[in-house]
Amino acid sequence: MTNPSPWRATVLTLFPEMFPGPLGLSLAGRALATGLWEIEARDIRASATDRHRSVDDTPAGGGPGMVLRADVLAAAIDAAEIGPDRPRLLMSPRGRPLTQARVRELALGPGPLIVCGRFEGIDQRVIDGRGLEEVSIGDYVLSGGEIAAMALIDACVRLLPGVMGKEASGAEESFSDGLLEYPQYTRPQLFEGVPIPEVLTSGDHAKVAAWRRAQSEALTEARRPDLWAKIPPKPPNRPGRQKTPKNKTDG
Repeated sequence: MTNPSPWRATVLTLFPEMFPGPLGLSLAGRALATGLWEIEARDIRASATDRHRSVDDTPAGGGPGMVLRADVLAAAIDAAEIGPDRPRLLMSPRGRPLTQARVRELALGPGPLIVCGRFEGIDQRVIDGRGLEEVSIGDYVLSGGEIAAMALIDACVRLLPGVMGKEASGAEESFSDGLLEYPQYTRPQLFEGVPIPEVLTSGDHAKVAAWRRAQSEALTEARRPDLWAKIPPKPPNRPGRQKTPKNKTDG
């Protein structure tokens, strides 16, 4: 079921000129131009009240850097006037990791408000008082939340109905079923002495599906043991790699 109005991302940032940026190109850009989704970048500084338009101050208790003020940011959130059904997110390296499952949930909704932090962070009282959900895109630190917000928005937009050319392309990607995506090949048949795997040109769809599943499982086990540990063992008659119970011993 589609939303009655376009999916909408409202971004609070000190640099609204950064948007839509890359989101205005390719699939997301075409979908934006045709009205499948909307983006609103709002300047946090517009809610400052002094003549210098100050938005930050020194950390309480001392320390380096500056912190976004509670009163200014809270006023910026309130001025956005978003409905209670829209998630309120804060891009933060200390947030819960963004997963494909969470992206899917966000894509099915009306669209989030996203706060982009800067400096040393934002006053905790705004996080608590405005119910911000902290979200991380990885275990590293960026200069601000804008690039992280773009990544989240792009991940959501590509799942909106009508954005991707083939619905199946979204169902067979990394993380869609808990596994990493299998290797892809295309012409030429022979490249630098390496051919396309024979099974992919066999025309046997069942064998192709089994090969792809096995490749996905092998890659996931090797590169993401955390994901692999969550995949339940398959019955013996199912294609793909069989997981060995951890307590199994030889002898």
